[in-house]
Amino acid sequence: MKKLTYIFEEGSHKWGMVARDPERPNYLIDTNEYLVRDGDEALLTDPGGMEIFAAVFSAIAEAYDPSRIKALFASHQDPDIISSLALWLEFNPELQCHLSWLWSEFVPHFGGNRETFITIPDEGTSIALGKRHLQAVPAHYLHSSGNFHLYDPTARILFSGDVGAALLPPGEDGMFVADFDRHIGHARGFHQRWMGSKEAVLDWCERAAAMPIDMLCPQHGAVYQGADVSRFINWFAELKVGTGVARKQAGHG
Repeated sequence: MKKLTYIFEEGSHKWGMVARDPERPNYLIDTNEYLVRDGDEALLTDPGGMEIFAAVFSAIAEAYDPSRIKALFASHQDPDIISSLALWLEFNPELQCHLSWLWSEFVPHFGGNRETFITIPDEGTSIALGKRHLQAVPAHYLHSSGNFHLYDPTARILFSGDVGAALLPPGEDGMFVADFDRHIGHARGFHQRWMGSKEAVLDWCERAAAMPIDMLCPQHGAVYQGADVSRFINWFAELKVGTGVARKQAGHG
């Protein structure tokens, strides 16, 4: 079953990671959810699909009172990101969800109404949590046309959604990247196919390289920390992306 593990703690300011569900059906992609706490308030990033709501909710409830979660953050519109929305709102109808303005009329198909959503403009915004301010950082076209990451300048953590994601094989279930060269092999194909714009890649890499980041936390796979953060940024900047188009042009589409 999923468990909540804290990867950053500084007083009442904490980041918890919900990951690695061995009981997950093998037809569902594994996901990471991050609980960001400050004082009496918490925010949950990319809360996941409806199929895993019970596992995510139970993991959080074992370590923290879910009623203190004030908001959700949806990096983009995919079902593995936010299709559990209706179930979270059934638990707490007052929950609000931060997401790109682009998806404000699409994500309500999963649940909620106009009062549920706090839309983020293309250039990003600041999100208050307790005494902190988190930053919604533009990551458009990586891979969604309306896409945001979440940066915490206090913890020096960047929640990076699908950027940095790796589809790990059975047995490689560590929460942190242990061997960058081996790990990046599990990330390569995903990034080449799912990231469609080299211009967007370079824009993100320039933005990320300018941030002090101790941990890069993707929605799938393991967390990059320390020197592996810059290794990933440099690797991503050099990567050829949009390979689905190339295959079609070559007659393989």
